[in-house]
Amino acid sequence: MNNTQCILDALKIATDTKAFELGEGVLHRAPALFKEYFPNRKAVIVADNNTWKAAGEAVDASMREAGIPCERFLIEEEEFHADWPYVERIDEMLDRTGAVAVAVGSGVINDLCKLASFHHGQSYLCVATAASVDGYSSSGAVVSRDGAKLNIETHAPLVILADVGVLAAAPKEMTAAGYADLAAKIPAGAEWMIADLFGTEPIIPAAWNVFMNDLDAMLADPEGVAAGKPEAIASLFAGLTLSGIAMQVAKSSRPASCTEHLFSHVLDMTHHRYNGKFQSHGFQVAIGTLTMCAFFDEFFKMDLSTLDVDACVAAWPSLEAEQRRALDLFRDFPVPELGYTEITKKWNDAETVRVQLTRVKENWPAFKARLQAQCYPFEKMRALFAAAGAPTDPSQIGVSREQLRSMVDFTQLLRWRINLLDLAKRARIYDELVARVFGKGGAWEIA
Repeated sequence: MNNTQCILDALKIATDTKAFELGEGVLHRAPALFKEYFPNRKAVIVADNNTWKAAGEAVDASMREAGIPCERFLIEEEEFHADWPYVERIDEMLDRTGAVAVAVGSGVINDLCKLASFHHGQSYLCVATAASVDGYSSSGAVVSRDGAKLNIETHAPLVILADVGVLAAAPKEMTAAGYADLAAKIPAGAEWMIADLFGTEPIIPAAWNVFMNDLDAMLADPEGVAAGKPEAIASLFAGLTLSGIAMQVAKSSRPASCTEHLFSHVLDMTHHRYNGKFQSHGFQVAIGTLTMCAFFDEFFKMDLSTLDVDACVAAWPSLEAEQRRALDLFRDFPVPELGYTEITKKWNDAETVRVQLTRVKENWPAFKARLQAQCYPFEKMRALFAAAGAPTDPSQIGVSREQLRSMVDFTQLLRWRINLLDLAKRARIYDELVARVFGKGGAWEIA
């Protein structure tokens, strides 16, 4: 895959990002890029203790040497998430200084600067320090407020600068997390195909073509990713950034996120820790990705060309029944009204469900083939994760298989976006799918 050409093609259709420099030894380009895209502005370098050492100090020094007025905003806490109070602190800094944020970091730093910059009606420069997330170039900022995980539509950075040497020097766990986040687009793409068939979120060709057609090539060298090979790291980061640009084009996270990400959201909202530490977004998504690959494996063994649509429609619950189910399930959840809110948005009436299931039934052989061409089997995905250094079993992030099973019901209701589990509910195969994945002989067999 030609990273440079893919990036140039993507920038032509990106709505927010106008400059993306990726290469070895390019960190020194920060002052020139800042002057070009933010002329006569003051900068505020936003970093944490680790990213300051990785790149922040060098960026700060080069900006000052270039005559750019600079302030610093350093987050001193050793462990922190994209929580609302940090957004407020950066808001206050931008209010006081009138500066442009220079986000030096990865997912959390970037999301905080993204939202604070959006609050001020301006963009920012992102200096990436790890190939760990796809959020650098996405237009959504994922933050937590009042216990809920929110994906707020904002604007992606105007400029992204990524020095491959800096990325390769990041902790291996962060790079493995990025690999898992990129691999998550495999089942997410298959679920987008389901939403497209249902007519709820049609596939946007421009967003799909930005990266999905090259995704296999971007994931082809997990050993190189684990070893920190510059070309493998560059390809991984390009893939993550291109998926973010796809989200810009779609004005939604649909191209890059579906049920596999919701497992991570459940863990975050329930403040899950393992060995006293929060687990990375990418590692949590890795388990969600494997779980969805397992669901698709079992789904493909079924023959939906024989589906009794009339029986499914007759059994379809009312909105009130689904709302009661959501309230009951989420009763002790940190955000008890979340399931109710989301099922209210995505519930369809019986006749709409009839149309949806009829489309599945009438198109089943061809549709199944398209889904299979998109989605990796569970064992293939697990082998790739093992080679990249990502988790291959929920126990590696401190989650039991019983706990993972209990999370499935929450993920089906956690977001209004149509997914495989929604199709399974409509087709009355949900319980069977879950039993196959977690039962005897299943991918996540519970002893």
